[in-house]
Amino acid sequence: MAQKGIREYDAKRMLARAIGEASGNRFTFDDRLVLVTPDTNLATLEKEHPWLLKEKLVVKPDQLFGKRGKNNLLLLDADLKAAKAWIAARMGKEVTIEGASGKTTGVLTHFLVEPFAPHDAEYYLAFTSSRDVDAIHFSPKGGVDIESVWDTVVSIQIPVLADPGKIEVLSKLPNIPEKEVVAAFIQALYRIYVDHHFAYLEFNPIAFSQGKLIPLDTVAKLDDTASFQCSAQWGPIELPRPFGRPMTKEETYVESLDAKTGASLKLTLLNPDGRVWLLVAGGGASVICADTVVDLGFADELANYGEYSGDPSTELTYEYTKTLLDLMIRKPDPRGRPKYLLIGGGIANFTDVAKTFTGIIQALEESKDRRQKNHVKIYVRRGGPNYKEGLENMRRLGERIGVPLEVYGPETHMTRIVSLALEEARR
Repeated sequence: MAQKGIREYDAKRMLARAIGEASGNRFTFDDRLVLVTPDTNLATLEKEHPWLLKEKLVVKPDQLFGKRGKNNLLLLDADLKAAKAWIAARMGKEVTIEGASGKTTGVLTHFLVEPFAPHDAEYYLAFTSSRDVDAIHFSPKGGVDIESVWDTVVSIQIPVLADPGKIEVLSKLPNIPEKEVVAAFIQALYRIYVDHHFAYLEFNPIAFSQGKLIPLDTVAKLDDTASFQCSAQWGPIELPRPFGRPMTKEETYVESLDAKTGASLKLTLLNPDGRVWLLVAGGGASVICADTVVDLGFADELANYGEYSGDPSTELTYEYTKTLLDLMIRKPDPRGRPKYLLIGGGIANFTDVAKTFTGIIQALEESKDRRQKNHVKIYVRRGGPNYKEGLENMRRLGERIGVPLEVYGPETHMTRIVSLALEEARR
């Protein structure tokens, strides 16, 4: 499962659109939401959203970081004039956020504006997923550092194939006002969680007032491998980058290549000084290979995450590989240790292995001198259309340019090249 964070604006928009059907029209969410970006004209906001003049407002950054109140980045119970001034004073400004994992510095570019909601109680509610079970976590003590009161959290384990409409919630909740209503609301939210392929959904707090749950602060991640299946349910959606992590020029270039083709080309630079580099075909394979590197204890050495798939042309594969290699061999390891390039993938359905390998081989040949200075070792595993030709061409490349290169076909498990490389790296 590839989890990608989404904006609070998009999460609440989805929930507002889906809660009626999920609850048999018993419940609703307020769908009055405004996302303010650098391109938004603040002067015309009220013309586009007249309700802004009638409500007290909440304003906060919407850039995949929490602890906004503790970082003085939350405006409550404000009128539109104050909201505009607050946004204008912060738009484009660099700030340092203190969170659970430390400090992160970035630029503020997106703000969420929504109605201020008076309420009677604040709860904590979260939905999480693992390999075999989903879990619902609930506490009557929301709106605080939930870690400090985790002993108040009730967790309900749900097998992943269970019918969302038949899960038992009511009997598991603590004694709270209108317990039956809260339980029914949670069941409806879990149905949305499953149907929309969320991978994580947290409300802290989620308020309760006049028989309704109101999501005040929402964190959400989607399983982006379900993007095709869920395109209608999700609607137009952005998968933004983490706060404080602007795109490198190489990532931007690969994104531009991706935009020119029906194939998929993705690159995320994790650690430019890392020694383990992935050139992997297929989104699922890229997740598995990256997870294997981490499981084997080399998370700190994992340099990148990405994929090429969907039968990209030889030219596009060449450009993608050249970009990746340039990052890899820009400078040698300071301790003189080898670097490892893993050219992997599953057994392709329609990607022409020989064609894509032609582009990879061309980029490898051009980088010969710089690659040798970096002591690069290459491990290859692939299967699919014309794989025998592609693998043979790779073997000949190793002989021709004198680079340590091991080649395996579909008879070898996909992640075997990861363990082979890292076993060598431990020596």
